[in-house]
Amino acid sequence: MNYIDGFVASVPTAKRADFVEHAQAMAKIFKEFGAISVVDCWGDDVPPGKLTSFPLAVQCKADETVVFGWITWPSREVRDESWKRVMADQRMQSAAVPPFDGKRMIFGGFEMISAL
Repeated sequence: MNYIDGFVASVPTAKRADFVEHAQAMAKIFKEFGAISVVDCWGDDVPPGKLTSFPLAVQCKADETVVFGWITWPSREVRDESWKRVMADQRMQSAAVPPFDGKRMIFGGFEMISAL
């Protein structure tokens, strides 16, 4: 079954166009190195919560929007090898500076267990 890298981040709302440009550049690189698909989503209905929520998780400020995305890989092995190649790619030097605070991004790799 496929393997998923997922992330949640908080992007300055005024930088939406910059985020879209950054996300599209990153998606091209990931797909070139073996990703099946790359999905980036702009928060539209993301409630703040009191104990847990996406906004709380990424310390979303009033002038920011939560983004959520994932990369689908054929396997964990392909993902691990691809990340090495992605990080070594020269294009990452300019594209790697995101239009948001990367310290507040949460991310991780997930083994798919169900897909209908």
